[in-house]
Amino acid sequence: MVERAKSVQVSPASDVPSVVPPVRVATFNICSGRDPATGAVEPARLQAAIREIDADVLALQEVDRGQPRSALRDQARDAAVAMGCAPGNWRFSAALHGTPGERWEAAGDTRDDNGGPAYGIALLSLLPVLEWSEIRLPAPPVHLRTPVIHAGSRRRTKLLMLEDEPRVALVAVIKTGNGPLTVVSTHLSFIAGWNVRQLRQLNHQLRDLPRPLVLAGDLNLPGRLPALITGMQPRVRARTFPVRAPRVQLDHVLTDGIAAHEAGRAVQLDLSDHRALVVELPAWPAVGYARRSPASAEGTSDSTSPSSSRLSRSGRTSPPSPSRT
Repeated sequence: MVERAKSVQVSPASDVPSVVPPVRVATFNICSGRDPATGAVEPARLQAAIREIDADVLALQEVDRGQPRSALRDQARDAAVAMGCAPGNWRFSAALHGTPGERWEAAGDTRDDNGGPAYGIALLSLLPVLEWSEIRLPAPPVHLRTPVIHAGSRRRTKLLMLEDEPRVALVAVIKTGNGPLTVVSTHLSFIAGWNVRQLRQLNHQLRDLPRPLVLAGDLNLPGRLPALITGMQPRVRARTFPVRAPRVQLDHVLTDGIAAHEAGRAVQLDLSDHRALVVELPAWPAVGYARRSPASAEGTSDSTSPSSSRLSRSGRTSPPSPSRT
């Protein structure tokens, strides 16, 4: 295990500095665990990628459960085992029940989940989770097939006509050595404009959740746009898609309530058509369940080489990620 970096914070009860380890947060669109070259799915490869990321808190997107294309595996459970999460500190949230691209129906509340074939997102934590919740995001009013770039095999990309899917956000309030931390995992629509609407609604619904807050996931929005829409701080600027020669950043880690400091990087792993993002969150003022003021909330609601890129808690990779924006 790579040694963790340390943050120093002065305790409010004394002038004696206390050591608070940074929290490593990562997001990764796993693309159902597919090999970017062959399309094959091997459960061991997914688990190796999770261990490579070595996160304290991990947001996953395009996660399968009981799908023939991924050997009927429960990929969220496989990731939790690889990461070492205790029961209750990880959760899968279905966006749909059934098989994507075939027969499916939009998922409802997690309490209605019968454990059958599903597809969605997950959130995993090595730290204790105090509270879980879900936010269902609006679907497009009509079902249309939209052209989407797919990173295919043999280093080629192709254009596919796809129908959009239901979208969901999964929220956890996590106990850290520096107080509660709210983390949100989501995967927004690939339909231009509709993803903006989803992000605005999500940002509005997050306004009363405890701060500090982290929003992590595949937002299907480029560059600085998510930060401009939400008013949150981007923790890393790096191209993430397509995986081999990334041209755009679709994946993001944004924070609210933590001092502005970009200390993240994109990491190419041995699966998926996206690169993962890994961020070290430094210590923040331990203020408990802090929330944004209503005025602040209203002001923002509308508006590397594969395998060899070992991650270091000091904020460096070896070798360093070659792609930065």
